[in-house]
Amino acid sequence: MSIFEIKDVRKSFKNGEIEEEILKGVNLPLQKGEVTALVGASGSGKSTLLTIAAGLQPASSGQLLFDGKNLTDLNQEQIRQIRAKDFGFVFQSSHLVPFLTVEEQLLLMLEVAETTLSKPEQKKEIDKILKIVDLEQRKKAYPSSLSGGEKQRVAIARAIIHQPKILFADEPTANLDSKRSKEVMELIRELTNTLGITTLVVTHDEEMLPYVDNIIKMKDGIVI
Repeated sequence: MSIFEIKDVRKSFKNGEIEEEILKGVNLPLQKGEVTALVGASGSGKSTLLTIAAGLQPASSGQLLFDGKNLTDLNQEQIRQIRAKDFGFVFQSSHLVPFLTVEEQLLLMLEVAETTLSKPEQKKEIDKILKIVDLEQRKKAYPSSLSGGEKQRVAIARAIIHQPKILFADEPTANLDSKRSKEVMELIRELTNTLGITTLVVTHDEEMLPYVDNIIKMKDGIVI
């Protein structure tokens, strides 16, 4: 069942006097509980498509259908609320707050998502998620003491602590070695299965493709 649908999405940028079309009418359904990978050469439009789908930048035209709504019809505050409550994000860099512990990073995310959980329930949920990502023993650690792989696992935990419906991951393994990259993709695969999350991931690493359900190839702003 399709939970999110990208319909005829186009995106253009002004380059001086020239209007450059980056996305040229992309159609893409995301199926509930599946991992879909966007692959293609640099400049193919895959990261632009992901950021538009995630509500991080507007499309020039087209529709983004989610939860009975067309996101392109919503105002910025409505989109912000959906991003906070229903979407999770993982990027190339972990973007952890340097002065917060692992536990505090997750508490902050729950606050942003306007959780209705009580403080004891929040602590319990954090312990559960940290166990899943194998970081229980690092709960009180600061980012400066974490390895690259640990930081990215914290970023994934932070992205799903509020139980989003969609996880957007833009090159989540780009800064990791081969072993850590596989661990991160295995984790994303496991979380998608166990929590029923729908995941859209941008990757250039073909070794990651065995962990996904659908592979969407892009070239010059279109799906091929």
